[in-house]
Formats: sequence, structure tokens, C-alpha cells
Amino acid sequence: MASKNVEQGDHVPLEDMPKASDLDDVLNDKNIELGGPRPHETRAVQPAKKIMIPAYVIIPIWMSCSISVILYNKYLYSSLEFPYPVFLTTYHLAFASLGTRVLQRTTNLVDGANDITLTRDQWMRTILPIGALFSGSLILSNFAYLSLSVSFIQMLKAFTPVAILLISFAFRIQEANRRLMLIVCMISFGCALAAYGELHFEMVGFIAQCAAVAFEASRLVMIQILLHGMKMDPIVSLHYYAPVCATINACIIPFTEGLAPFREIGRIGFFVLFTNAGIAFALNVSAVFLISVGSGLILTLAGVFKDILLISGSVLLFGSSITATQVFGYSVALGGLVLFKTAGTK
Repeated sequence: MASKNVEQGDHVPLEDMPKASDLDDVLNDKNIELGGPRPHETRAVQPAKKIMIPAYVIIPIWMSCSISVILYNKYLYSSLEFPYPVFLTTYHLAFASLGTRVLQRTTNLVDGANDITLTRDQWMRTILPIGALFSGSLILSNFAYLSLSVSFIQMLKAFTPVAILLISFAFRIQEANRRLMLIVCMISFGCALAAYGELHFEMVGFIAQCAAVAFEASRLVMIQILLHGMKMDPIVSLHYYAPVCATINACIIPFTEGLAPFREIGRIGFFVLFTNAGIAFALNVSAVFLISVGSGLILTLAGVFKDILLISGSVLLFGSSITATQVFGYSVALGGLVLFKTAGTK
């Protein structure tokens, strides 16, 4: 959810996101006189100072939020027996829609939205289709958690760069070369081994996760095509896409889950639902600070370490089984993932 961010964490890849620019120095009048400035002089307006968090602080925070939201969702689906992924993602997105607008009025974290002007036609041709793909990715990836283990899903997510490359090749956005084909082969081979070694393979969940990867890869390529040159950090993206996705998901609930999740809200409790959505939203906020503190390699290694911790945590908390074949396959896929993130491709 998110995750991928939303809980997956994982919505625009960190290497594709722009780094927060440093504040320009403001030139103030150095000849200060008693009685204030002369009538013909004007003072430069000091821009709002952006909060900067050191890398050694924000990286652990981002990792903790990312791991927590995925494990929390799995806990809701399995341990608390709340198998309603469409409702949960809709609730997360509605929470994020409200949260980004509160931040827009109380902080400068969403100031990037002020630099973006979209007509109705542009919104229909860009935000709506990308939001629809985002919605499909979130629903399918969360649906997979109902039948697959967290560890296996994380291994399958490693295939996302391959899907991105294949779609990019098809749209002629990226030219194939030996390095990219090596990456495709490494990740494909690693993910195939991980799937082969899964002890509790479930076809419906596997197809759902593969479809979620296809939706997510398509979304990222569409962003490249439709929003070329438009700068959106994670929180600004959420500001635009969350209302669209929440609306689409809400329209799907009557046909998939009906009134069942609403009847279970009392049993689950307000505190659980609020903290679950709060952690998911905190993940997106932390990503804004994350992209400004380190190089692409540092963020890639942090992401790899986070995935390893997540898989380890799922084994400890939910008793997921991992075979030696899966460990080897996932290691190969991670090697291809690091090559992909450092190859300068998008």
C-alpha cells in the first residue's frame, strides 16, 4: 500500500525525484541606517526557510515508516482478519488527501503545488490516467497480501525495474543495450528463482502481484511521457493523485467488498485505523526530506537494506518461510536492482 509506499512503498522512484533545491541567499541592504530604509528603497523578502533533516536521522525514519506500514497492513489483513484491501487503500488515500491540504495551509512542504498549473483538459489527459494506474497498483498489491507472504511479495517487487525497461523499450523511451539487457536477465532470473523456491505458492495472489507490478511500471512510464518537465516531489504528487485514486477506489468498493468493511470498523477500532493511515502518510512526508539528503547510490543501498529488514521482520512476526533458493534468487535480483539504480536509467 505504501507505501510502496503508498505503502510500498514505494509511488515515484527516489532516483527519479528532484532534489530539494537549496535556498538562494537573499541580498539584504548592508547600509543600515536609523529610521529604517529610505523611501525609494525596498527590502528583499526573506523566503520561508525549509526544514533540513540530516541523513543519519531521516533515512532510519523513512525505513521505519516503510517497514511499519507494510507489516501493519499485513497485521490488519491476517491477524485482525480485516480482508478489505480496497476499503483500506481508499481510507489511506482519503486521509492523505486531507493531510496534504492541511500541510499546504500550515507548512511549506506542499509549496511545489503552487508552481504547477493544470487546465481541465491537461488534468484529464495526465492526472486522471496516471491516477487510475496508481489506483490499480495499490488495490492489486494490497490484494496480494491476503494470500502471499510479505517476504515473497517483496521478492516479486524486485521485478518492477524489468517491467519499466520493457515498457520503455516498447515506447522507444529507452534504447536497449548490453548493460540494460544484463539487468533484465539478472532480475528476471532472480525473481524466477524466488518464485520457484516459494513453499506456499498461491496462483491468485501471484497473478495479482504481477499485475500490480505491471500497473506500477506503466504508471512510472506514463509520468515520464505525460509529465515531462513537471517537477513533483512525493508529497506534491500525493496532493494531486490521492483525491483521484480515493474517488476511483470508492466507486469500486460497492462491487467488491460492499458494506462488509464498514460493519467491521467498530471491531477494529478508531485507534488502529487512524495510526495505520497516519504511518502511511508519514512515509510520504519522510520521502520529501529523504530525497534531499543523499546521492542515488546511498538511497538505493538504503532501500535494499530496508527490504532485507522487512523480509526478516515478516519471518519473525508472521512466521514466513524462506528457502535457500529464494535467498540466492533474491540476492541476484538485488544485484540487478543496484545496477539499474546506478545505470542512469529511468
